[in-house]
Amino acid sequence: MLAEPETIVRVLTTCSLAGLLLAAGLRLRWSEIVAALARCRVTWIVLANFLLVPVLAVAIARAVPLSPERSAGMLLLAAAPFAPVVPVFARLARADLALAVGLTSLFPVLSAAMTPAVLLLALPWSIGAESFQFRAGVILAVLFTTITLPLAAGVALNHVWPGLRARLLRPLDIIAEATGAASLLFIVGVEFQNIVATPWPSLVAMIVFIEASFLLGYAFGGAVPARRMVVALGTGNRNIALALLVALDSFAGTGIPGVVVTIGLLLILSGLLHVGYYRFFGLGTGS
Repeated sequence: MLAEPETIVRVLTTCSLAGLLLAAGLRLRWSEIVAALARCRVTWIVLANFLLVPVLAVAIARAVPLSPERSAGMLLLAAAPFAPVVPVFARLARADLALAVGLTSLFPVLSAAMTPAVLLLALPWSIGAESFQFRAGVILAVLFTTITLPLAAGVALNHVWPGLRARLLRPLDIIAEATGAASLLFIVGVEFQNIVATPWPSLVAMIVFIEASFLLGYAFGGAVPARRMVVALGTGNRNIALALLVALDSFAGTGIPGVVVTIGLLLILSGLLHVGYYRFFGLGTGS
């Protein structure tokens, strides 16, 4: 008997997210994370990502207005900051790679608790009614097992068995990136009709949300261009895999996973455009 499409996407996405975070942990030591985070305004960056970006998503959803499913999809991404790809974008843009790794390692841990809390508070108000079932306890457990545990395991392994890092990193990167791409391509195929049916006002609203999030991160990134760009890239590039997991676990059978993928494709395009611009023109002065 063939597996349901949502089951296939859930398995691929879980494997990708856990693999990416295990690989990130293997690259780090606790001292490196602390040193990188000490160089930025962590409290302000956390507030921008878990408070201001969700408020921005709700405001845009109500101003357009978007359908309940598109509002929920945007809010899922608003509650899932700092995609695992941010260090890659930071390296390509010649930004502060150590800070990118530190923040990208911190936010998944915070997301395990903050993402359910943000959604529990904002979803009913955002969509105008409690139209969708949101299982905060289940999501908290999913995020803990797919985010916190792999990341902590990677850092612990790097500490007690550093020789294992060289043997695991390359295979982990390949498997995690391949399963992530497969998950995205598969759900694009499944939700293709819903994606192409997205009306132009909704697409414009999604683009405004993405670019405004990027600018919020830029504003809260501090005075050093290389660090400011990391915060902008992390705030503007939401965690598609995390948002998709929440959508599949709490909103199965709705159009919300398709909305997450639609915005996710725009996020990837936006991230590449930002990286290309700043790689070509530079980040300005400072280090």
